[in-house]
Amino acid sequence: MNKNLIITAIIGALTIILGAFGAHALQENLSVNELKSFETGIRYQMFHVLALLFVNTYKGFNSRTKKSISLFFFSGILFFSGSIYAITLGVDAKNIWFITPFGGLLFIIGWLKIALFFNKNK
Repeated sequence: MNKNLIITAIIGALTIILGAFGAHALQENLSVNELKSFETGIRYQMFHVLALLFVNTYKGFNSRTKKSISLFFFSGILFFSGSIYAITLGVDAKNIWFITPFGGLLFIIGWLKIALFFNKNK
């Protein structure tokens, strides 16, 4: 049993729930720009759910590589998308502004680890 696949599936379901919440419940309460920001969090979360499915089912990655890349992507979702959701829902951006780019950096590191792996194993 691959725990990362279970976690990924749960985060995938959560992505759909949050997307529906944003499209229906928040539509009346958020400005157009705030709704776009929320949608950006959803989009990046879903892209990385799909990437996590690839990472954790690709037979070429060993267990250590899967865990490492998954950790960067899981953390990126938490920090990048999570901070966007928090700011959109009312947390003062001045208090957590640095969390969003940190999450983006985690995504970048995860993608670079994939690139390095494939470059090394061509």
